[in-house]
Amino acid sequence: MLKPNAVKAKLRDGQEVYGLFCSIPAPALVEIIGCAGYDFVILDSEHTLVDPEGLENLIRAAEAVGMTPFVRVPESDAGAILRALDAGAMGVVVPHIRSRADVNAAIRAARYAPEGMRSLNGGRVPGFGLIDLTEYVRLANEEVMVVTMIEDAEGVDALPEILAGGGIDLVLEGAADLSQSYGVTWRTRHPKVTDALHRMQTVCAEHRVPYCAIPRASEDHAAWRKRGVTAFVLGEERGLVARALRGHLDERRTKDGDTA
Repeated sequence: MLKPNAVKAKLRDGQEVYGLFCSIPAPALVEIIGCAGYDFVILDSEHTLVDPEGLENLIRAAEAVGMTPFVRVPESDAGAILRALDAGAMGVVVPHIRSRADVNAAIRAARYAPEGMRSLNGGRVPGFGLIDLTEYVRLANEEVMVVTMIEDAEGVDALPEILAGGGIDLVLEGAADLSQSYGVTWRTRHPKVTDALHRMQTVCAEHRVPYCAIPRASEDHAAWRKRGVTAFVLGEERGLVARALRGHLDERRTKDGDTA
């Protein structure tokens, strides 16, 4: 059932929020992320095959531990936005935003009239009747976040126009695809990419739209904080798990070797 969006409230109050991408469609893993203390999780349905019922259960798992669930939808897929929100997502992360037209399409799918034209529905988000449907429409437009991913050179250049139209709650950087867009694939710390990220954050600050960074080193986190950034995605659970497993094994092998 729809509840106040804690992440949106914290950002409005200038507090820091931390999130994680989750690509493994396992409710228990979502619970672990929430119990670890993350403010939000971005459930990936862009690069991950997850069925509608499975996605709804991932959202339930986040709700159960008090973590705000967002869903990254496939590019230019209004139907995916609708299904994610009807399942209970508190926001949609829309990838590859390159123009104001892309934002307008996302807002039309994510918000009810008069801001958009999201298809009306009942079900779990109004609590199966616990929230009056007309009141739910008003609350959903207030609490559900539209998060735009800027991960193309065109999007960086068009960002002033993109933000000028309003309706965006958070801008999330996408340095990986940006690197490809600038011809330096996977070199996410290349000067072309870091310059684009800095330009994006500056434009966001000028338009008073929160910017979400993805620090790839501890010094990145400190640098973004100095620039006034308060929203962070600290990577993806697959990478964290893989590094932890390798580190655990390497540590044991080293200790066993020293003992021997």
